[in-house]
Amino acid sequence: MIELKNLQKAIGGNLVIDIPGLQVEALEIAALVGPAGSGKRALFDLFTGKTRPTAGTLQLAGIDPFLEKDQLSQVVGILFTEDAVYKHLTPLANLEFQTRLYGLPRSRAGEVLSQVGLRDQANANLNKLSTSLLRRLAFGRAILHAPQVLLLFEPFSRCDQTTVGLLSGLMRAFAEQGKSVLILADDQTNLDSLCDKIHVLRQGQITETHHPQEEQAASFPFKIPAKLEDKKVILLNPAEVLYASAEEGRAFLITLDGKLPTQFTLAELEERLGRSGFFRAHRGFLVNLQHVKEVIPFTRNSFSLRLNDANGTQIPLSKSAARELSDLLGY
Repeated sequence: MIELKNLQKAIGGNLVIDIPGLQVEALEIAALVGPAGSGKRALFDLFTGKTRPTAGTLQLAGIDPFLEKDQLSQVVGILFTEDAVYKHLTPLANLEFQTRLYGLPRSRAGEVLSQVGLRDQANANLNKLSTSLLRRLAFGRAILHAPQVLLLFEPFSRCDQTTVGLLSGLMRAFAEQGKSVLILADDQTNLDSLCDKIHVLRQGQITETHHPQEEQAASFPFKIPAKLEDKKVILLNPAEVLYASAEEGRAFLITLDGKLPTQFTLAELEERLGRSGFFRAHRGFLVNLQHVKEVIPFTRNSFSLRLNDANGTQIPLSKSAARELSDLLGY
């Protein structure tokens, strides 16, 4: 279990972390989500024992990270933003080296390689592996010693969707063994279907807590109808929609597969999808923030949102919407 009580951290005279309480129970996957500057990095340093709290307590599996660093490494598995693998060693040699550090049998390295889908890459040159496969190896290092707690910083960074699915399944299986998983991430991408709780971190404080599974169940049926030319109706998952646009009095849903008309107006879509991460970027555009890669300022009053699709689609962002988005995300 992970437990924070009245946790505070001051840096340079400023209070950068102020969390009255937080628990991640056994069998639970939770996330702390916040953009750069939200206090996520300072909190991760506290979790890993790099720094000491100014006030309050923090425990992972009953261990104080700062005072009991040796014990911490035995009961907590940590995935850093960097993969932290030895590039001059093969995947198998990387994990065998770690088994020696933990006093584990060498066979454990092969078991973990199979778990993360790298058994056929056991003797590969790491410089030739994709970023997704390197991330799998880094995750394998985190679970190698069968810890009680997993602490993961941006676990899906640089991952393709196959790897996202594999790692998500491993996290759920880990939690189902009676263990705890805490993810720290910039946004909720790939987390809604995985996490039991998502805590929003802004300026060092938890400002919101979501229960994704309960919220999705409460809003069932969670589909958007779109009519095709042959009068067939298809039902879209909101996550599939990149953005919605209004053209000549009609609203359209844009997905990776194309452009589909819907009977709803843009205002009606905004009402239905506002809690699903959609944002009115401009009077004619409603964008799914989970697909936004960056905010691009062109002039003092002109902005665009670049999406993470293959074409790098840009959506206009009005000046007032840019201010609202900045306040919403805390950047």
